[in-house]
Amino acid sequence: MPFETAPAASTRGRDTAAQIAAAQRGAARARARGGAVALGLVAVLAGAVVAALLIGPTRFSAAEVVGAIARRLRGAAAAGWRDTAIVSVRLPRAVVALLVGGGLAVAGAALQGLFRNPLADPGVLGVSSGASLGAVLAISSGIAGRAVWALPLAAFGGAAADALLVFAIAARRGRGRLFSGTLLLVGVAVGALNVSLTTFVLSAALARYDAGRQIVYWLLGGLEARTWDHVWLGAPPMLVGVAVIAAHARELDALLLGELGASSVGVDVARVRLRVVWATALVVGAAVAIAGPIGFVGLLVPHLIRLAVGPGHRALLPLAFIGGGLFLVVADIAARTLSVREIPVGVVTAAIGAPTFLILLMRRRTVGTVP
Repeated sequence: MPFETAPAASTRGRDTAAQIAAAQRGAARARARGGAVALGLVAVLAGAVVAALLIGPTRFSAAEVVGAIARRLRGAAAAGWRDTAIVSVRLPRAVVALLVGGGLAVAGAALQGLFRNPLADPGVLGVSSGASLGAVLAISSGIAGRAVWALPLAAFGGAAADALLVFAIAARRGRGRLFSGTLLLVGVAVGALNVSLTTFVLSAALARYDAGRQIVYWLLGGLEARTWDHVWLGAPPMLVGVAVIAAHARELDALLLGELGASSVGVDVARVRLRVVWATALVVGAAVAIAGPIGFVGLLVPHLIRLAVGPGHRALLPLAFIGGGLFLVVADIAARTLSVREIPVGVVTAAIGAPTFLILLMRRRTVGTVP
């Protein structure tokens, strides 16, 4: 019956056109929603940074904050200790919180998309524990007390050495190729080794009260006494790593289909995996080097952003950076104000992040691959 062919083809054409139109409308709504979320996050982040400058053991007025920053920008001398406290103590601390929180959130989002595992976080490759081991060795040996950059440099060196070890073992096990499962297993094993070595060094250092106390406090993660030196040390590697991850947003979207699906659309899976994991190691190593190991930022924030804008990495990655920075700035404000004695910010992020993540898991009911 040839006369039925045309209506059938016409129906299929209309269905395809309707699907394309629906997809375009969905993409437009997602872009609009992402723009609205971005504006909201930026506004709240700006307010949080201002609050971080105003709130603390000593309260400053908005006029004092604006005046201190304006004098610093003009190159004028500080008008008393209040200017110094605002510009040289609170402002770099807020910038460090923004960089570390944003970097850890982007790293977590990238690893969750790369491994298609919603439980992947920046510590999954053992880089965080490697940085912790390097920092603990620097404190125990006394190197950390010789210069402000000695401790961050030792932590970053530990992270780099750990990344090299994980890559070398994974590549050898994979016969020159890096497979997701192999990387995860090697990262977990090396991370466990780092934790055991860190515990051994800590147990030996406890005999010296000052060194043991400093190690324990650093391992809790904190932003106390962070200066512009920490910003200049941590910002370049973190921003470079974040930029590399963002440049692979399209490939990360394709990898959500699986390795075979990504390969079928022209993605070089092995090369993308290598670049993204190296960039993640760079970000995490620098973040832990200047702030200590801070948990739940890279695990929780990407989940919350996905609920708002979906799994597309072009929107997810920049919003994760803003959201992670906001989360850590707010957590740092809480760490300074909840108690007479300052609480390590890592304790606050764990206290907020763990219950929130459990609520998300119970609402989802199942833990599968990243949608």
